Amino acid sequence: MPLTMIEELTAIVSKEQIVSLKEKTIYGNEGKIVVFPKTEEEIANILRYANDRDKTVNVEGMGTKRGFGGTISEADILLSLKDYHGIVEHTVGDMTMTVKAGTPFQEIQSYLRAHNQMIPLDPSYREEATIGGIIAANDSGPKRLGYGSARDLVIGLRVAYPNGQVIRTGGKVVKNVAGYDMNKLFIGSMGTLGVITEITLKLRPLPKYESVVFVSLPREESERLKQFTVQLLDSYMEPKALELLSPALSDRLLGRRALTLAIAFEDVKRAVLYQEDYVKRNKPERSELEIRGEEEATKFWHSLGALSPSPKVQQDFIAVLKVGVKNLDVFQVIKECQLFEETGLQVVAHGGVGHGLCTVYVKGSEAEIVSFVASLREAVKALGGYVVAKHLPLSLRKRIDVWGEKPAHFFLFEGIKTKIDPKRLLNRSRFVGGI
Repeated sequence: MPLTMIEELTAIVSKEQIVSLKEKTIYGNEGKIVVFPKTEEEIANILRYANDRDKTVNVEGMGTKRGFGGTISEADILLSLKDYHGIVEHTVGDMTMTVKAGTPFQEIQSYLRAHNQMIPLDPSYREEATIGGIIAANDSGPKRLGYGSARDLVIGLRVAYPNGQVIRTGGKVVKNVAGYDMNKLFIGSMGTLGVITEITLKLRPLPKYESVVFVSLPREESERLKQFTVQLLDSYMEPKALELLSPALSDRLLGRRALTLAIAFEDVKRAVLYQEDYVKRNKPERSELEIRGEEEATKFWHSLGALSPSPKVQQDFIAVLKVGVKNLDVFQVIKECQLFEETGLQVVAHGGVGHGLCTVYVKGSEAEIVSFVASLREAVKALGGYVVAKHLPLSLRKRIDVWGEKPAHFFLFEGIKTKIDPKRLLNRSRFVGGI
């Protein structure tokens, strides 16, 4: 009698590290069995086993991105990295750290706080998301304006290929310029090319002081708020975020139904107060201004990141969309979302007027969400931008193309995938064009 998959895998990991998955969620991207490796060697051996026996594999950390990409309910194996966590190396003086992929983001930040340092990212699900998942999805938030994205912060990676081979990309020092920048190949690839096992990152010092300044105007006066935004961008001020909130979102978070610009300042206290004063002196006439400092500022940015629904709560008809446009076209994206508010659909949105990335949250029936995404894509396409669905239940991902139209350079993605994962066993259909 042939051995079962569980019996075969016990040659690699202990039986306690394998679980048969019985309860399914509405998000898919699961597995018939879940394996919890504790070492890089176990990860590589599991992938080698799957490759040799043509077993499909899905990869996750804490499961916060199950609703992102993919039209297949389950793979043969769900490779969970939640037990593969911990800090490998932290060089305080060089401000770099190497960490295992399954380490929760907030756990790392709490550790670094004791050293007066931080990873300058503000992703969704910061309490639960693992650093590996954040890097694999290239997740970032409003402060991308001041600190950059994962692609700007990653110095090096260790990656297990689908055939079990482990490679290193980049290095462990900031000044690393040898050869091609292979890191960027894996950052944002949604785990379709390999399993990221370790990440080496550049760190930043914690700011001495921070505040958030809110400038609000009625939505009919969006042009005046846009002019102020241009003035601020052209000035010597250095905001870490310039996030435009839709009136509905401003009402939910701040209690005022107005178009609101949230401005993050982080520096020594004197520099922050100077920049606050600049906003006070130059804000649009009749605009409402509010300043929150220190803990209150931190709480606001955390509340913005907490808007994304947890995949642990099965809510059928909630969508989270990522929209990319030219930075000042964020005003137009927010306006498009406001038009749908008037139809009764629950839509809130915010977008970075410094970098052009918006996040839109939609709640409604399946038909309403399908219609909304189609309309928004048409409007954003006219602006030369794109719409990606970051969170959808599986039923909707089968109706809505998560990534939209294939880019002209899609053949490059296809060629790389075929070279690295010729059997197409890893994270099937999670990336552009169903890769």
